[in-house]
Amino acid sequence: MAYSETKVVLGGLAHIPIIIGFFYLIRRQYSFGAMLRTGKNALSEKVTKATPAKAATPAKAATPAKAATPAKASAAKKPHADVPVNTYKPKAPFTGTVTENYSALRDGAIGKVQHITFDLSGGDPDFKYVEGQSCGILAAGEDAKGKPHRPRLYSIASTRYGDNFAGNTLSLCVRQLQYEKDGETINGVCSTYLCNLSPGDKVKISGPVGKEMLLPEEEDSNIIMLATGTGIAPMRAYLRRMFEPTEIEKHQWNFKGKAWLFMGAPKTANLLYDADFEHYKSKFPENLRYTKAISREQNNTKGGRMYIQDRVLEHAEEIFNMIENPKTHIYLCGLKGMEPGIDEAMATAASAKGLDWSELRPKLRKAGRWHAETY
Repeated sequence: MAYSETKVVLGGLAHIPIIIGFFYLIRRQYSFGAMLRTGKNALSEKVTKATPAKAATPAKAATPAKAATPAKASAAKKPHADVPVNTYKPKAPFTGTVTENYSALRDGAIGKVQHITFDLSGGDPDFKYVEGQSCGILAAGEDAKGKPHRPRLYSIASTRYGDNFAGNTLSLCVRQLQYEKDGETINGVCSTYLCNLSPGDKVKISGPVGKEMLLPEEEDSNIIMLATGTGIAPMRAYLRRMFEPTEIEKHQWNFKGKAWLFMGAPKTANLLYDADFEHYKSKFPENLRYTKAISREQNNTKGGRMYIQDRVLEHAEEIFNMIENPKTHIYLCGLKGMEPGIDEAMATAASAKGLDWSELRPKLRKAGRWHAETY
């Protein structure tokens, strides 16, 4: 039977829906069979993998959640991490210029103590320091073996802004060392060199060094200071930072805590910077206490000479009430011979409160609250 071209075309078009339906049925059966074998819908799984919604999973895994660990470690960095140390080493020291050198004692005092200031301008890099640090002084000349003198460390007596508040000077409080040996008076090499300097003299300075005696950064900290002789140097820097009006304007560090200075000296005339401290006490009576122990003019409760450890015993209860506050720091500076007396006084005071000083002091040091620098 013959068919016209038109009928053939129409007949073909009529079968297209049947073919499409047959193909769809086969594909559906394949998908169903795959689902039975794998427990998954092969088509839907294919679509799921292709959709951008699930593509977010890698991005989620790459989120910076774990990258926060370094930031956390950074936030927990040690206190005073940015404090400069050893900017100038002894083999390559800074050369400073003396601007003033005057006696820090009053008439009738024992010995020789000088307040000496150096100009630090022109350094590359700048010689920067903070309160509580020390510097090394290299005395001119040579030792008995013909070698340059080794540096001697001295506590810095000025704040980071210097006595002139310009940020380019450094001051020291130096006692000339003298002692008798075989009937002869021996003068300390570096201390004598420093005490005899004149304005305009050039001096080799290394440092700054040390983080043991730095002040806490918190403005509401409590500061107990125990000093004898030139051990007052870092305490002077602390008190100027806390209570000197120009200093407060400069650094915007407004001390709100309690400061208590215990100062030991043989005579009233040997009380270094006494007028300054009395002035601060009069201006800030709620924040500063100033207690003196003058060994040759005052007696302790036993009738003996009054030393700084005797004053500690007198005020033991108040001191330990302050120590119980975790914001309280204790600073000790002076001759090494003062340490046993202070330790004994603190042990007695601690015992009265049922505490063991031999256990308490290491804990305070570990907590960064006990600071000692003796020589």
